[in-house]
Amino acid sequence: MTDVLKSSATEAAAMIRRKEISSRELTEALFAHIDETNPGINAVIAFRRDEAMNEAAAADDALARGDDVGPLHGVPMTIKESFDVAGLHTTWGNPEFADPVAQEDSTVVARLRQAGAIIIGKSNVAFMLSDIQTANPLFGVTNNPADRARTPGGSSGGAAAALASGMTFLEYGTDLSGSIRTPASFCGVYGLRPTAETVPPTGMAPPGPPGVPVAMTGLTAVGPLARTAADLRLALQVTAGPEGPEAKALTWRLPAPRHRDLADFRIRFVLDDPTAPVSGEVVDALSNTIDAITAAGATVVEGWPDGMDPAAQFRDFGFHLDAFFALQGDGALSHKAFIEADNRRMETRAAWARSFDDVDVFLCPTNSTPAFPHDERPFDERTFDTTNGPRRYHEQFFWTSHASLSGLPAASAPIGTTPSGLPVGMQIIGPHFEDDTVLTFAETVREFNPSGGETRARG
Repeated sequence: MTDVLKSSATEAAAMIRRKEISSRELTEALFAHIDETNPGINAVIAFRRDEAMNEAAAADDALARGDDVGPLHGVPMTIKESFDVAGLHTTWGNPEFADPVAQEDSTVVARLRQAGAIIIGKSNVAFMLSDIQTANPLFGVTNNPADRARTPGGSSGGAAAALASGMTFLEYGTDLSGSIRTPASFCGVYGLRPTAETVPPTGMAPPGPPGVPVAMTGLTAVGPLARTAADLRLALQVTAGPEGPEAKALTWRLPAPRHRDLADFRIRFVLDDPTAPVSGEVVDALSNTIDAITAAGATVVEGWPDGMDPAAQFRDFGFHLDAFFALQGDGALSHKAFIEADNRRMETRAAWARSFDDVDVFLCPTNSTPAFPHDERPFDERTFDTTNGPRRYHEQFFWTSHASLSGLPAASAPIGTTPSGLPVGMQIIGPHFEDDTVLTFAETVREFNPSGGETRARG
């Protein structure tokens, strides 16, 4: 059963359909593993034990009757705490929101259920989803399974830690500043930030009356975390697409990837940048992967796309973050300044589009470092250590900011570990709406992963 708990969601669903294991047996085993593993990691912080076991039994009954079932039928999974799940609290880690209970499912949860998934509980988040670490006053600190003295990243750190330690088969998170990609990199799992606005964020908001939107249209994204790239694709397929009035006029489909063989891909890459210098151990892992890709026959060119000023674009991303918090009531912002910044954002988006006429994917670090030790200091006082010396904490956003600024699909894929055993992720950025090009490339390079290919759960 331990080996089964290390399987991908796709594999687990196939075993259930073949009746090699029942959903009830799998869900019961997963709860037992969580009870044993979670106390030292603190990734899963809310449960639906009775409801999940009842739903698993119903899933088995449906198979016994020969009913048509969804692609995730009977597969137990957790979901980021910020998503509404009927009957559970949605707190965002904030004690002010500790009491209200969600009355209905978020769109993502409803669509996962429709695909057959069983939501067994929720994973921990950074306070108000606003940190690179995962800690909050309600549920405490989440630890990295690779080294419990270190962070799993944030804000979807509980999601990545649960996956890495075998406490879930699939997860779903949110990503504005790298909140999917950073935890995926730090924990050695796969994470996809889809093309912006592909997956509806409805039901992913703090409790209370409707107020200022929590999402930044065109920048933020809702997406999956998993142990394989194939699971990311499946999760995207069952959750993406318009809803409400838009669904009356629009449909969504996942376009085919540009290529399926590694040798056919055209690749541009950057391993380092003076704005956010990358630790040598991360550069080494990325460089080894680039060498293997080159040896496999892919066309590879180094350097930022023409017309890019990554430092300036990082500042633009910071401006948009500041604008968001100004809307939340923490500051002021002139309309003129916002329009000017948004024009620059669209210019950057156009430059990326031109670059993808000549290449298929852009590769770069997900983060400057592997997972760093927990740091309880105030945000503005924090630094993190690199082989180039200490750096300012906010620089961790640099490498994830570029896809976010332009709303591009981007995945973090595990490519190995540092000499001390910490996971390293490679970021794969692709053209607008071509998420499957990103995912297929992630699949083609898995054989070059020094840690052995697709991620296996630890724990």
